[in-house]
Amino acid sequence: MTRAAMTCLVYGILVLLGGFMGYRKAGSRASLMAGTLSGAAMLVSAILLMRGNAAALWLGLAVTTMLLLFFGMRWLKGRKFMPAGLMALASVAALALLIWSGWATPPGR
Repeated sequence: MTRAAMTCLVYGILVLLGGFMGYRKAGSRASLMAGTLSGAAMLVSAILLMRGNAAALWLGLAVTTMLLLFFGMRWLKGRKFMPAGLMALASVAALALLIWSGWATPPGR
């Protein structure tokens, strides 16, 4: 399994769990829906990357960037580390790993 696929898999699971936790703790259907859709998109990206589709890296990068912007703005606005700050930092880490994986992948893979 490539580094990019592993990153998408782990981050996708984290996003899915975060959406579920937001629903359980605050009753937020928006968290559940956003977490499910974003997490599913990351898992699809991971599966496609495992099958050798290098273009799936762009899906992972797009979803991670959107989540970084969303959680980064919420963290700056609310100044609460949980959950916005934690997810913003996780998004930065995932984005860095995905970018590094994209550069490290030889052409044609």
